[in-house]
Amino acid sequence: MTKKREVWITGFALFALFFGAGNLILPPFLGANSGEEWGLVFLGFIITAVFIPILGIFAHAKVQGTMYDLASKVAPWFSSLYCIIMYLIAVTLPAPRTASVAHEMAIQPFFGSSPLLTSSIYFLLIFIFAINRSKIISLIGKFLTPVIVVILLIIVLVSIGFSEDMILSGYDFPFATGVLEGYQTFDAIGGVVVGAVLIVSLNIQGKRTYDDTKKLITKAGLIAGLGLLLIYGGLIYGGAALSSSFVKGASRTEVLTSLSSQTLGSVGTSFLSILVALACFTTAVGIVTGTSDYVKEMFKNSQKAYVITAFISCVLGVLIGHFEVSFIIKAAIPALMFIYPITIVLILLNVIPKRLTSPVVFKGVVVITLVFSIPDFLGSLNLGNLVDFFTQWIPFSSQSLGWVLPAVIVFVLLNIYSQSIKRRN
Repeated sequence: MTKKREVWITGFALFALFFGAGNLILPPFLGANSGEEWGLVFLGFIITAVFIPILGIFAHAKVQGTMYDLASKVAPWFSSLYCIIMYLIAVTLPAPRTASVAHEMAIQPFFGSSPLLTSSIYFLLIFIFAINRSKIISLIGKFLTPVIVVILLIIVLVSIGFSEDMILSGYDFPFATGVLEGYQTFDAIGGVVVGAVLIVSLNIQGKRTYDDTKKLITKAGLIAGLGLLLIYGGLIYGGAALSSSFVKGASRTEVLTSLSSQTLGSVGTSFLSILVALACFTTAVGIVTGTSDYVKEMFKNSQKAYVITAFISCVLGVLIGHFEVSFIIKAAIPALMFIYPITIVLILLNVIPKRLTSPVVFKGVVVITLVFSIPDFLGSLNLGNLVDFFTQWIPFSSQSLGWVLPAVIVFVLLNIYSQSIKRRN
């Protein structure tokens, strides 16, 4: 295989591993509700759904280790706890949600079968893919992604041609709404999970130098990022362009279904069903594989540990995946408000130059991010009385982004302190 072809296959595989349930149902819904201000929502959305996740891939290209290595500068115990929490969230929320979305949009409209049956067959297939570990990147990059991309491009290109009157925005803070909805894609979590999957997959394929691996992952990450950027922009704009035609109060899945039927007509439902099934499936494969890889390493590369973890992850997927999409999305909000800020900070700290990210800086920025994300976490649990004090005094707290400015300030101050210590010595 030529290097150029390998880069494209890896980039396509990355795109598919990222592009799952939330990536499909969230952008059109945002566009439908933002109307004329779709551009601001889009800018906010791509920060947490494209920019940060692809930086997560770049961080893995730089570190070339596991998720544990991304957080190890804080403390070994913190890194282990962070990994356990991340993988637990991954297998209990985004992975089951892919089954739920696939059922509601690809199976139920045609067969009317029970969601439990759908999730059972769905995760059986995922388990089969997961235990064929060495072939995952090739199978997804060569065969599944091209179908996903073609269907997406058809929907996006046709929707751009519509010129309906756009509604007035239903969001008080369109940019902040876009940022927070980007959380629901789970793509920052995907960046650190999928990045680790990619590292392991490349190691299985054969030995490469550090520089060759870094170049391959970086180029593949740029391809995946560009693909996500174009598709998200098209879906958000499509939702905005047709915003006046959607039923008021339509759910995320209803908006996406309506968008596909209005752009592709009677065949839209069939195309959308194939798209949803493939997009959700590839993401779930990445999550189950990444989780199993981590446990395998914990148990000294035990293949038995890998298979058992994949099996347990799929069982959890069956049990949780038969719930409705809206229920899983609501259940995910507190977990995302807690883990997403820490994940974003860890990705950024691993990407920027090492001279600016000493262990002291790592510890300080992560701790302050954790502390200032607690009010947002409590707010997501509807514990408003405990949050009101913070939202009055901390910038961006009312938009659930109160951790941002304290993290930046601590990063700057600790670097000034570190530089002054170096000059004295």
